[in-house]
Amino acid sequence: MRFLADENVDRPIVDRLRADGHTVLWVVQTGKGALDEAVISLANEEHAILITADTDFGGMVFRQGRFLLGVVLIRLAGLSPERKARLVAAAVREHSEQLIGHFAVVGPGAVRIRRHLF
Repeated sequence: MRFLADENVDRPIVDRLRADGHTVLWVVQTGKGALDEAVISLANEEHAILITADTDFGGMVFRQGRFLLGVVLIRLAGLSPERKARLVAAAVREHSEQLIGHFAVVGPGAVRIRRHLF
């Protein structure tokens, strides 16, 4: 799969997804400090699913109707970056068929997936 990792995504998550064979662009490497609008534009230009820890993207998708191929929101505060990487990689592996066209929230005990309309 093709992902764009927001700058708030820990390096071990990016590294793990890449090691699992995914293409992962990382905002830290392409445009650190980019505004949310620029991140959305880049994700759309790259036809990539956005991975982020920024809850603002939920409002942008559901309230403002912004288009994104898919979103994976990481809600794993307090866990080590390595543990986060394992949980995100497992969520991507187990739910890969559902990520396009959906808003997925990865929490410590569950993955919640909600369809978003484009």
